[in-house]
Amino acid sequence: MSELVLTARHAMGRKVSGEALVANDGFSARYDLNRLRGVFSRPTHKLVGQSYVGRILVLDTAKGGVASAWMLNEMQSRDMVPLAIVFNSVNPILVQGAALGGITMLAGFDEDVTAIVPHGATVEIDPAARTLRVLDIAERRSDAESRAIDTSAAAEALSGAQKVRFVSPG
Repeated sequence: MSELVLTARHAMGRKVSGEALVANDGFSARYDLNRLRGVFSRPTHKLVGQSYVGRILVLDTAKGGVASAWMLNEMQSRDMVPLAIVFNSVNPILVQGAALGGITMLAGFDEDVTAIVPHGATVEIDPAARTLRVLDIAERRSDAESRAIDTSAAAEALSGAQKVRFVSPG
């Protein structure tokens, strides 16, 4: 496979790399997440039961308003944040929340980023270049296998959340 690099119209934050959690679904910090346990909790969300902490979320669109925005900052204060968030489209309020919470973000692609980036792949987000680069593709599983979470996997996700802390110099 040739190198996969996608260019966004909007970018902010610092350069990061990590595992991509990909779903053609929306994102609301208020309604989609259990912010205490660090997992997607809305039963109908395609990533339900999976930990978002320290991972790069690749989702269709931002949902919600002020509550989602301030929740990103609150999640950062407890080391329970995604490493970065990548959207096909995003609203200005969530952009402000990500900036306040120090979360790297890319948005606005010419193609559906959720259909191109493989779930579980290792990706690099470079806001200065406005790029998402796929570094390593995880062993491909069927869509149903990669998205399905049984009871034991959900319990493991709840107990295995990793904390991430970013410290600004000075």
